[in-house]
Amino acid sequence: MSRQQLSLTTRQQHILWATIRHYIATAEPVGSKALVQEYDLSVSPATIRSCMSMLEKVGLLYQPHTSAGRVPSDSGYRTYVDQLIQPSETLSQYVENLLAEKLNWEEAKFEVLLRDAAQILATVSGYIALITFPDNRTTRLRHLQLMHLELGQVMLIIVTDSYETQSVLMNLPHSEDDKTVDESIVERELKILSNFLNSKLRGRTLTELEKLDWSELDREFVRYADFLSNLLTELTRRTVVPKSSPIMIRGISEVLRQPEFAEIDQTLDLLHLLEEEQEQLWSVIFKVPEELEVKSRVKIRIGAENSLQPMRGCTLVSANYQQDQVPVGSVGIIGPTRMIYENAIALVEAAADYLTEALSQPA
Repeated sequence: MSRQQLSLTTRQQHILWATIRHYIATAEPVGSKALVQEYDLSVSPATIRSCMSMLEKVGLLYQPHTSAGRVPSDSGYRTYVDQLIQPSETLSQYVENLLAEKLNWEEAKFEVLLRDAAQILATVSGYIALITFPDNRTTRLRHLQLMHLELGQVMLIIVTDSYETQSVLMNLPHSEDDKTVDESIVERELKILSNFLNSKLRGRTLTELEKLDWSELDREFVRYADFLSNLLTELTRRTVVPKSSPIMIRGISEVLRQPEFAEIDQTLDLLHLLEEEQEQLWSVIFKVPEELEVKSRVKIRIGAENSLQPMRGCTLVSANYQQDQVPVGSVGIIGPTRMIYENAIALVEAAADYLTEALSQPA
């Protein structure tokens, strides 16, 4: 029965909530006696057993063994997530403050920042944290500078809006008629050229560069035509990007302590996916919705809802982070379906908001 068709009474919702909460805490099948002892349900054990039996019939709970208590199904967790809980605002604020305190955007490299952010999420949640690097196809040029070096060389420095810096050495153009090189003239021309290129290229995505009309640039700087051609070739070369961006992964050792990962074959399949099949993983974590809806931006895939087989026993909670209102990457948490969903949702949402704000700061 789909959740659209299912309508639970207040009592049934409360008992489902209590059953799932107890199972998340203990990892043991839940019986009516445990609910009577742990929760103030104000009903008899017989009523609880009858209600649990009904929840089992509609597919929200099941018995792993004939005489055992009941555990939540994927559908039970889905109902729990969609109807019965709210993300922890306290934890959300705590994580935002922690990220702001621990991450130094002015000094650290972007890769280090993502690594530290992922480690914070893994430590706080106890699950596997994943943060994709910004999608290179949407990376924009933030700043370009030409620095004059000795021996007729210039260094091209590129800064992207994801705070990545790249540099490359290039030869300066020269003419056979040139007997001596006036360093001050070269410095001035390179400064003018840098300003000119910044005015033309700043804010463009790397994939847009190869579509620009470079001939117009050449006409305005005829003396530097060959140099510009080489420079722009170097820029467009960097647009040849992989289908997926790298993923920063932390927290594997923490989550492997969960009893759900005692099955070695299942665990090895998940580890192989995390370590060797990141392109498949990236396509699942980072999805750009056709319509950006704030209410649905945190995606939760429970058990069999995951398209990748190694994740069928897990839950993936993910949310995109943005730059100038464009989704460029994603924050995710992978753990057992027996996950503390209130915390996982709050952590992912807070981290995505933090990265969005940090990447959208003006130059």
